[in-house]
Amino acid sequence: MIDIVTDPFADDAAMRGLWRSAWGNDGPESFQPILRRSLVHVGAFDGAMLVGFVNVAWDGGIHAFLLDTCVHHAYQRQGIGVQLVERATLEARTRGAQWLHVDFEPHLAAFYQQCGFRTTSAGLIAL
Repeated sequence: MIDIVTDPFADDAAMRGLWRSAWGNDGPESFQPILRRSLVHVGAFDGAMLVGFVNVAWDGGIHAFLLDTCVHHAYQRQGIGVQLVERATLEARTRGAQWLHVDFEPHLAAFYQQCGFRTTSAGLIAL
């Protein structure tokens, strides 16, 4: 059974293991500064193993930003990602956000539409 946990503050080793599986790299040197600044973050656990994660950053006001949605390769296509986004959405609303933004690659459009997002125009500058 997968447990969805709000603000689990997983340690760097757990985050790095998930990151390697989901993204193919180690991620940031430490995840702790990111987790401390989040409006909310949500983890999915199979026992003690972190198998999914999503982060919600914010502007300190009404806008929040869904980031880094990921599920361990062996756990994908089981609805875990949707559960993570649903919990993050609920918690962001509860904590005062009025808008939740997400950027995604075209192949993820159906996933985010399933989570309730609608497509909008946006701009982007690579820095």
